[in-house]
Amino acid sequence: MSTVTSAPFISLHADDNIAVAARPVPAGGVCDVAGAALTTSEAIDLGHKVAVRRIDQGQPIKKFGQTIGFASRDIDPGSWVHTHNVVIGELVLDYACASDIPPAPEPITGRTFMGYRRRDGRAATRNYIGIVSTVNCSAATSKLAAAQFDKALLEKYENIDGVVPLVHKAGCAMQYGGEDHQQLNRVLSGFAKHPNIGAYVIVGLGCETGQGSFLAENTGLVQLQVPGQEAEQLPLVINIQDVGGVRKTVQRTTEVLKELLPEANKVRREPIPVSELILGCECGGSDGNSGVTANPAVGVASDLLVAHGATSILAETPEICGGEHTLTRRAASVEVGEKLIERVRWWEEYTGKFGVQINNNPSVGNKKGGLTTIYEKSLGAIAKGGSTALKAVYQYAEPVTEKGFVFMDTPGYDPASVTGMVAGGANVVVFTTGRGSCFGCKPVPSIKIATNTPMYERMIDDMDIDAGRILTGAPVSEIGEEIFETIVAVASGERTKSEIQDIGDEEFCPWSIGPVL
Repeated sequence: MSTVTSAPFISLHADDNIAVAARPVPAGGVCDVAGAALTTSEAIDLGHKVAVRRIDQGQPIKKFGQTIGFASRDIDPGSWVHTHNVVIGELVLDYACASDIPPAPEPITGRTFMGYRRRDGRAATRNYIGIVSTVNCSAATSKLAAAQFDKALLEKYENIDGVVPLVHKAGCAMQYGGEDHQQLNRVLSGFAKHPNIGAYVIVGLGCETGQGSFLAENTGLVQLQVPGQEAEQLPLVINIQDVGGVRKTVQRTTEVLKELLPEANKVRREPIPVSELILGCECGGSDGNSGVTANPAVGVASDLLVAHGATSILAETPEICGGEHTLTRRAASVEVGEKLIERVRWWEEYTGKFGVQINNNPSVGNKKGGLTTIYEKSLGAIAKGGSTALKAVYQYAEPVTEKGFVFMDTPGYDPASVTGMVAGGANVVVFTTGRGSCFGCKPVPSIKIATNTPMYERMIDDMDIDAGRILTGAPVSEIGEEIFETIVAVASGERTKSEIQDIGDEEFCPWSIGPVL
């Protein structure tokens, strides 16, 4: 990226034939873009693109030095470049797996955060009690049970952050033991086992396909035990039909959890190496500046975490479409690169079954913010992954064990994507947004990063960091270092804006592959 100044347009790459608006520019504005004078023929809004030279019909539109679409008609210099004169077209990508593996960053040692050390050795950033609902039919019961733990009660247990009901809309009408069932099991067990969950119970209906007993037996769940009590006195699975209805189940669930509270409260924060952090990277409500400001800054923070020996997860397979070649080239091995390509091909086949094309993305809000095609959105999203080697590719909600920069196959839908990364072990989330996504993520803290200052100031109660300062001259590296320091501080207990507002109960969203039977 070229040096960013206070100029109204930013030129990102020498090969680009567009520039991006750092602020709204009226029609007839005379601007300097990369040393050349440019007069806008129409108004260009924040995050939108202007042609810096003539682009003939059929020629590629270049941003980040990459093709993001093709001109559907001749475009004159100074013209607004967007959906009215750009089509997605067909890309021919050279994947060249593992052809450009970056050298490992210089290791950084000695840095710690103040986290919770679990008995099995894993590191936690929060300490929640979980109520894991196996099926939508037990969701209301789980929420009623969680509501019994009011603020006054939990204030007696200063090291417990809250009780979170992990409820969802699935759990039945799927093939028993099939792909959807096994994936839901990975999610539910991933949350139950998550280091940020100090204790939990599983609440089911009793007749659903996704049986709590199947979940417990097939994923090796082990409940926190109160000293001096037998395991059978603390049932792992509570079924509404067995207990005798909703009211009795709520009572039984709260009784079990109240017995667990004193033991779960015994943990204390202690210094833990930053290398044990697992970061989940997400972008939602993106705009044309997401790939200019917040996402590259998260990429800097990701590289810093990797240098500290930690893990950074990039996700959202449908939102790397058109940019996946930039990842396969820096895959640590041909096998890793080919696994990523296989996941992209799976999505093309999966969406095709329903007559859906991945390029139906971006969303309405994305387009209003200046994003024109999925290729443009993807290239900006990939910037969150920084510049280090891609070490591994994981299935949805699969436990993440590799250190360094990794990828997880998730949908682009934010709640489902983050749910998969947290189930895989992410203990901190960074969430970049240009339009203003208000996302919380119990039991894991979610740091919101605004791509532009006007939105940050408008939504100050929801945004944690203003990366829009890059548009007025702040170095990307400086904002990236600020994000890294915020990650460490939040992992140590500093509350995010979403936590202050108690947001995060409704965002648990396991991805259901289908079909629903």
